[in-house]
Parts: sequence; structure tokens; C-alpha cells
Amino acid sequence: MKVDYIREYCLRKPGVTEDLPFDENTLVMKVGSKMFALFGNENPLRINLKCDPILAEGLRRKYEAVIPGYHMNKKHWNTVIIDDSIPENEILGMIDHSYKLVLKNLQKSEKEEITNK
Repeated sequence: MKVDYIREYCLRKPGVTEDLPFDENTLVMKVGSKMFALFGNENPLRINLKCDPILAEGLRRKYEAVIPGYHMNKKHWNTVIIDDSIPENEILGMIDHSYKLVLKNLQKSEKEEITNK
């Protein structure tokens, strides 16, 4: 999986925007006003994704390439190393989970604006 593929996958979701708030190399994907994915262009690619804490622990036990979120709240964020050790559909599922988790926790008015488009 490459950066462009993940970027395009994220941007297809309703209400998603991209930004470079930290530096010119760290792309932040937001749903509404909240981050759900962060990644750069390192090799191997690493992507930070929000995750339910219980699921986060399970994914870390299941995959060596899933570790506590780098520079993030380690209870709620995982860093996923894209090194071909995790099936693509599982990674896309982690992205979907992060998006849905963040969308669910947006303020009601912001969530309605996204879901009613």
C-alpha cells in the first residue's frame, strides 16, 4: 500500500479533508474538525489511527506491525506499520474503524452536516 492509495481511500469518505498542520511531511486526515488518520512518507509507511482501546490492544497482540500510537494517546491510537505483514483489507478496516469512531464523537451539529449531505 502506498501513501496515495491511503490518501485517496480516506478522501472518498464523507466530510473528510486533509491538512499539513504539523510540518510539510505529516498529512492529517480529518472528518469534520477531528483527526482520524496521520501519516507521512517514510519507508515503511506508518499510519496513526484512532482505535477503541480494547480493539487496539487486540490488534497489537495480533500484529507486530501495530504498536501504540507514536506521539499520540497510546490508549486510543495505534501506529500501523505498512510492511505487507497485515492484509490490505485489515488495514482498510482499521481506517474505517478510526473514521467511524471519530465521526460518532463529533458534536451533533457537525455530525449531521456530514451525514446529511
